[in-house]
Amino acid sequence: MYLLGYDIGSSSVKACLVEAESGKIVAQDFFPKVEMQIIAEKPGWAEQNPESWWANLKLANESVLKQSGVAPEDIKAIGISWQMHGLVLVDKNQKVLRPAIIWCDSRAVPYGEKAFESLGKEFVLPHLLNSPGNFTAAKLAWVKENEPEIYAQIDKFMLPGDYIGMKLTDEIVVTVEGLSEGIFWDFKTNQLSSDILDYFGFERGFVPDIKPVFGVQGRVSVATAQELGLKAGTPVTYRAGDQPNNALSLNVFNPGEIASTAGTSGVVYGVLGQVNYDPKSRVNTFAHVNHNTSVHGARCTVHDDGQTRLGVLLCINGTGILNSWIKRNVAPAGISYNDMNNLASQSPVGSKGISIIPFGNGAERMLENKETGCSIHGINFNIHNQSDIIRAAQEGIVFSFQYGMEIMTGMGMDISLIRAGNANMFLSSIFRQTLASISGATIELYDTDGAAGAAKGAGIGAGIYASNKEAFASLEKLAVIEPEVSEKAQYQEAYERWKNNLKG
Repeated sequence: MYLLGYDIGSSSVKACLVEAESGKIVAQDFFPKVEMQIIAEKPGWAEQNPESWWANLKLANESVLKQSGVAPEDIKAIGISWQMHGLVLVDKNQKVLRPAIIWCDSRAVPYGEKAFESLGKEFVLPHLLNSPGNFTAAKLAWVKENEPEIYAQIDKFMLPGDYIGMKLTDEIVVTVEGLSEGIFWDFKTNQLSSDILDYFGFERGFVPDIKPVFGVQGRVSVATAQELGLKAGTPVTYRAGDQPNNALSLNVFNPGEIASTAGTSGVVYGVLGQVNYDPKSRVNTFAHVNHNTSVHGARCTVHDDGQTRLGVLLCINGTGILNSWIKRNVAPAGISYNDMNNLASQSPVGSKGISIIPFGNGAERMLENKETGCSIHGINFNIHNQSDIIRAAQEGIVFSFQYGMEIMTGMGMDISLIRAGNANMFLSSIFRQTLASISGATIELYDTDGAAGAAKGAGIGAGIYASNKEAFASLEKLAVIEPEVSEKAQYQEAYERWKNNLKG
C-alpha cells in the first residue's frame, strides 16, 4: 500500500511515493532539472503557466512509477502541496484564462494596502489576521481592474494546488487553509469573509466548494488516470500550502512547536493555539493544517470542541544569502561550507565583539518593511580575523531568527521545540547551537521534504493513519541539539549587542 505526494514549487514540481506501513520513501523525482521559467513582463511581475506545472508533474509522476514498479491499484491516496498565495483563474470549461500570478509578484500591493486602509486596521486584523497586502485576494482585485475582459470570463479562482487538484479530479475545491492564505477567511465569524468579497466586488460564485484539509476532496478521473498511469477513482485526500505542509512533514502540529528552514532566505513557522495576530503585521497568520473545521454547504464553521491551530509565518530575506556572500567575498578562495564552519569555530561565542546585521536582501517584513541593509559593527583591526567575521555572520543570522521569534512569543506562542530539515544553515553546528542556546528551544533535525509530507498527509486524510503521531512514527531523527546552559550569558550578551546595533 502506497501514498503519492506532489509538491508544486515555483522552481520545480516534485513527486514522492511512500510505502504507507513503513513510512519509507520508495521513489522520488522532480522536473524540470533547471529552474522553471518565471514570466516577468514588467518590473515586479512574476507569472507562471499552470500548464507547465502539470507538464512537469506528469514527468515526475512517470519517473517515480517507473523507479518503483508499483502497480497503480496499490496507490491508495494522493496529497498536494503548493507555492502559496498564487492566483489561477479558469472559465466554466476549466480552461486557464491567463498565466498564474505567483507568490513573488508585487503588482497587487497597492490594492491590498488600499483595502487595509478602507476597511480599517481595527476590522482587518482581528478578522483576517493579516493585511490583504499582496495575497491572492489583492491579485484578483488587480485582474478585475486591469483585465476586465478576463475577469468577465471567470468561473472560479484557485490557488496553485487547487489547480492540480482540478486536473486530477475534474473537481474544483478549496480548503480553509487555502482561503486563509489568500486572505478570504474571517477568523471571527469562522466563515468566508463577506466583507472582503463585498469590498472588492467579487462574485461569491467565484469561490470553489470548501473541503477539509484532510479527507476525500475528489477522485482521479478516468481521463487523468489514463494520462498519468494511475487508477481511476484514487482519492485526493490532502492539500496544503508549502509552509504549512513543510511543518506537517516535520510533524509540527501543536502549540509551541516550530518548523524552520534556512536557505537563501529563512522561515520560522510556528503553531499557535489561539486566534491572535501581530498588530504591526510583521508576521503572517494563517489556518494550520489541523485547524478544526466542519463543512456546511458553501461555508465552514469551527467545531465547538475543535482545536484552534494557526500557523504563524515569519519570513526573513537576509539569512543564508549572507553566509554565501561571506563565502564568496571574505572566506579563503575555494573553501567549502564545511571548512568555513570549521574556521568559524575558532572564534568564541560572541565573535570577540563583532555584530553583523544580515538584512542586505531587500526590505524585511519583520522590520515593518524597512530596508536597513547589511552592516558590520565592532571590528578591531588588531584582534579580529576571518574566523571572527564568519562566526559573526552566522550569529547575526541566528539573532535575526530570535528577533522574529520574540514577535511570535509576544503573540502567545511558547517556543519549546524547533524542527528542521538537515540542510543549508542547519548543517552548521555553530548556527544550530547558537539558535538552541539563545532561544532556549531544543532543535531536532530530520531528513524529509514537502512531497513526502504531502504523501503522508494523504495517508492521514484517507484514514490509513489514525493520527499524525502514527503517520510520522517512522520519521528519522538525525540529531538533537539542546541549549548550552553554561554559555547562555555569552550568547545573551552578544544578542543584546546585536539588537542595539540594529536599533542604531
